[in-house]
Amino acid sequence: MVEMLGNAEARRLFLHGHALAEPPVGRASGADLAALIGRLGYVQLDSINTVARAHHMILFARRPSYRADDLKPLLERDRLLFEHWTHDAAIVPMEAYRHWHHRFARSAVRLESKWESWFRGGYREKFDEILARITAEGAVSCSDVGEGEDRGRGGWWDWHPSKTALEWLWRTGALAISGRDGFQKRYDLSERVIPEAHRGTSSEAEMIDWACQGALQRLGFATTGELAAFYQAVTPEEAKAWCATALARGEVVEIAVEGADGALRRCFARPEVWSAAALAPEPPGRVRILSPFDPALRDRNRAERLFGFYYRIEVFVPEAKRQYGYYVFPVLEGSRIIGRIDMKAQRADGVLQVRAFWPERGVAMGAGRLERLEAELARMARFAGCERVGKAPDWLRQPL
Repeated sequence: MVEMLGNAEARRLFLHGHALAEPPVGRASGADLAALIGRLGYVQLDSINTVARAHHMILFARRPSYRADDLKPLLERDRLLFEHWTHDAAIVPMEAYRHWHHRFARSAVRLESKWESWFRGGYREKFDEILARITAEGAVSCSDVGEGEDRGRGGWWDWHPSKTALEWLWRTGALAISGRDGFQKRYDLSERVIPEAHRGTSSEAEMIDWACQGALQRLGFATTGELAAFYQAVTPEEAKAWCATALARGEVVEIAVEGADGALRRCFARPEVWSAAALAPEPPGRVRILSPFDPALRDRNRAERLFGFYYRIEVFVPEAKRQYGYYVFPVLEGSRIIGRIDMKAQRADGVLQVRAFWPERGVAMGAGRLERLEAELARMARFAGCERVGKAPDWLRQPL
């Protein structure tokens, strides 16, 4: 019979693995910022700038001393991080690069089978031309290539052939992102971007072990599917085989994790999971507004099981059918997700405008909790470059 990890302990352990269980204090630049990103494993990138871009909000939620300008030097000057694809575009610690050539090879197989039907033809013929140009002239952006090509309507499904070629060469490892102008990527030869010390390669077995170990370290406990999904570097079958081997060696154990609704789910964990859970700190009561792409919420189904919080982003939902709003932010207090908030930085007016806050069912918005929420809104306004917080007359809503 497997032992059970209670829901309260599971939440603490999980939040501690995601740097959300300690007070949000400390330096957030240079080596300290690189260490924080290393602890998280990766930070997702996203272009939506309703309040601040996702990667900046993820780091600010953990270190309020963080400022957006702190990240760029680590990527473009110090080369402590690189940009590539996990489940989505992400910033990854440079130490992981030696494992990424397996991802490049797997991406090439997937792109071969998919991209011919997804994109306009003619991009394969651009590979040599683009590589020769970058070799001779240096980094390029999408706007620098494709002269005379039909630019289409601009959506990801309608890239011009040279843009498709750039993305193919990046995703399969010939190119790397040397930096960004605004949010536009600059592509250069990988050997010019990736420090020589990190260009070594691991075996496939080493990569699988690294990916599964790293996922389990950050998740605290996981199914084989959750291990595979963390970096999306291994298949569920590879994660399952890794767990079977690790279980036989005594390197992992099976446990039952209690969900927010009391249901039990079998997971794998390290043998020291019980002491790790006991030592995990109780998250402070401070309110934190999270990005919709925060790594603690990336797996929506896991978040629902663990926190009882159902969340789906509604960016791609027609406005008339949205339940909450275009880009609504989850709100964490301690180890509990207490609600979601619809807000937007109206920088021209210097206002962080709050349209609505919906508490979760069972969450009472007393004076103390309201004060903590308003303190976080004031911090968020300053971070977003706004002078004050504005609220709609009916901003405090009832749970839906």
